[in-house]
Amino acid sequence: MQPACVICSGAVDASQARHGELRCRRCLESPPAFRRVYAIACYRSAAEDEPGSLPALIRRHKYGFDQALSRALIEYLPASLPVVREDYDIVVPVPLHRRRLWQRGFNQSAILASEIARRLKVELEVSGLARIRFTKPQTARDHAERQRNVRDAFFATPNRVKGRRVLLVDDVVTTGATVNECATALLEGGARAVDVFALARVP
Repeated sequence: MQPACVICSGAVDASQARHGELRCRRCLESPPAFRRVYAIACYRSAAEDEPGSLPALIRRHKYGFDQALSRALIEYLPASLPVVREDYDIVVPVPLHRRRLWQRGFNQSAILASEIARRLKVELEVSGLARIRFTKPQTARDHAERQRNVRDAFFATPNRVKGRRVLLVDDVVTTGATVNECATALLEGGARAVDVFALARVP
């Protein structure tokens, strides 16, 4: 198993791991705004998917507009989460732009965040972060393109996040560009700290 970065949970190359460095090159060269990514599973490519696998379910849920799969995805969460309630004041989902929300009919990250908040017994804050600019889908873009695509796309409401420790929730973290831009907006809004929880992480 390839070692994972202690910050973003991305892959650490073998030469770094041999020297005891468990931060990926991206986090070393440009530290993210969030403190850490907690991911439950590995998100493989579509070619490797089995019909009932987590990546296949996520894609059917997200792009097939199948809200009925929400419960199946929530069941992938372990009984004991890798985060604890004492570390956070609010749980915030990665928001959709209102146009995308209208198209899809639901925000898959908000559904997941609601379950996380319920289990942790931490307040769910759905109005603390907004996507204020419509962005093109991130699929098939590299990290630099993803960064440009989501730059200044989010705004945090200070009176909802100021001084609070935030657990930011997304369904999948790919390069980390989206959650990093969200974390940047939250910190600019006065949040004390931001961690990220994802159902899956692309290696």
